[in-house]
Amino acid sequence: MAFGWIDEQAQLRRSAGLVRTLRPRPADSPLLDLASNDYLGLARHPEVTEGAARAARTWGAGATGSRLVTGTTELHAELERELADFCGFEAALVFSSGYAANLAAVTALAPHGSLIVSDAGNHASLIDGCRLARGTTQVVAHADPEAVRKALDTWDGGAAVAVSDTVFSVDGDAAPLAALARACREYGAGLVVDDAHGLGVLGDGGRGAPHAAGLAGAEDVVVTVTLSKSLGSQGGAVLGPARVIDHLVNAARTFIFDTGLAPAAAGAALAALTLLRREPERAARARAVAGELHARLTAAGLEAVRPDAAVVSVRAPSPEGAVRWAADCRSAGLAVGCFRPPSVPDGISRLRLTARADLGEGQIERAVRVIGETRP
Repeated sequence: MAFGWIDEQAQLRRSAGLVRTLRPRPADSPLLDLASNDYLGLARHPEVTEGAARAARTWGAGATGSRLVTGTTELHAELERELADFCGFEAALVFSSGYAANLAAVTALAPHGSLIVSDAGNHASLIDGCRLARGTTQVVAHADPEAVRKALDTWDGGAAVAVSDTVFSVDGDAAPLAALARACREYGAGLVVDDAHGLGVLGDGGRGAPHAAGLAGAEDVVVTVTLSKSLGSQGGAVLGPARVIDHLVNAARTFIFDTGLAPAAAGAALAALTLLRREPERAARARAVAGELHARLTAAGLEAVRPDAAVVSVRAPSPEGAVRWAADCRSAGLAVGCFRPPSVPDGISRLRLTARADLGEGQIERAVRVIGETRP
């Protein structure tokens, strides 16, 4: 029977307690949200939603085609200029998602005969980029510049590039970017980093982790970002030297063959970026909330990982315990993320909390109380 193997796979997932389900949320959820990636609380900000609405009224609901045909509007070009300027890079290229941006950057910058050195904790989109690239991939220890250096030292081929998240989405720990850049420069290798969880949170006024590490505008550094986290919109972008961006326009398949980002998403992201320029304190507030959550959870006897950005991870005793814990939090009015195998590279299940800049004292206190009262 066609697709008969799916039933066997489904049974295996049920037996392991790893079935994923969709849970549609209402427009006005009563839950306190510590599960989304809306780090700066901008997804529902009036200026951001009006930016989306205005763009849709002006340019239509969809981009109507690929970026190279009809999918590039003046709005896309403006967003690219603003992103590059804000983050300190020469040029930017907007994609339909952060996932597509990562696939583009890795595959287009790792040609046949090249080496890709990939951090063991990288996001699935970077991993898939490595799998699709024509270069040879070597996975190295997490956040270890010396491991990157050793991998590059054994390579006697052509081009080489190291690939890493700037802030890892599971535990919220930051990569040692400056040390990674030094290791790459010793061997003439490029550095590609995904700043999905750094943009809007780290760096001067939220300009990102590469900016904070002094790597903004470097000719050997390429950065990917998403517009769907701190900027509260949808889409992604690649930032870097103009010649790299020109290369992506001509070589990145997820740019050439994908429909352009919807104008509403571009308009929302542009409005969010404008707001962040005006209110740079939002970045510091997100970090402060993360620190407060960590301190209070730790004081309550919970095993929380010290956050480097806005992700706070709380260890759970088992996959089943993590699922039950998250469900009990939801029943108590708190939405939290639940990470478990195979989504976590170390096999350790945990709750994942988002420290949002718009969380007040009472909400922080309530979140900590619920998590403590519902612990397995």
